[in-house]
Amino acid sequence: MKHLVVLTGAGISAESGLKTFRDSDGLWENYRVEDVATPGAFRKDPTLVNRFYNERRRQVAAAVPNKAHESLAALEANFKVTIITQNIDDLHERAGSSKVLHLHGEIFKKRSARQPHADHLAVPVLDDIPEGAQAPDGGLWRPHIVWFEEDVPTIALATHLVSTADLFMVVGTSLQVYPAAGLIHYVRQGVPKIVVDQTIPLIHDRSSWTFITKPATEGVPVAARTLLEL
Repeated sequence: MKHLVVLTGAGISAESGLKTFRDSDGLWENYRVEDVATPGAFRKDPTLVNRFYNERRRQVAAAVPNKAHESLAALEANFKVTIITQNIDDLHERAGSSKVLHLHGEIFKKRSARQPHADHLAVPVLDDIPEGAQAPDGGLWRPHIVWFEEDVPTIALATHLVSTADLFMVVGTSLQVYPAAGLIHYVRQGVPKIVVDQTIPLIHDRSSWTFITKPATEGVPVAARTLLEL
């Protein structure tokens, strides 16, 4: 089977009702990202940050996968599919995708603030993280999220996966957040590439891309038919 690698962003989950800070001039659910999505914000007010992500966790739990998520999962019948997502939700998994790499963490996991990069120490969390709750090492529990100003620990694996792709697709991302945006430069020459988004991101070498200017729920099924014809 050909290896299809798909990079997804906030646009695919937005159609399931999950908002992104880029939709509202730097605000995420009426909070400045500097106040809820940086290591400094957690050091300053861990209660506020955990409360913010507790609410995001409840929103994700209430959301359901949409047609775009389901269409990507269905492609596993014809391709070896790897999803690389910038999203912290689990909608790809719930739609049926079996191989999902989360670049920016997962809302349904938590880890100790003393071990910010220890992915193997992250544990499941389905409910709220209580105020002042401590991990076994004595550090405060924090969401298993890669915040601004933090390294992306899975980027090396993501780069490798993209470099092995026989087919590559981008769905619902502006390609403005690095290092994720730089992944497109690791696609091998000659590999078919498709981008699905209502607003096509700035790509300098446009000659080797197929552009589908539609919302993810409309565009991914179109892209799927295109892939099956290649």
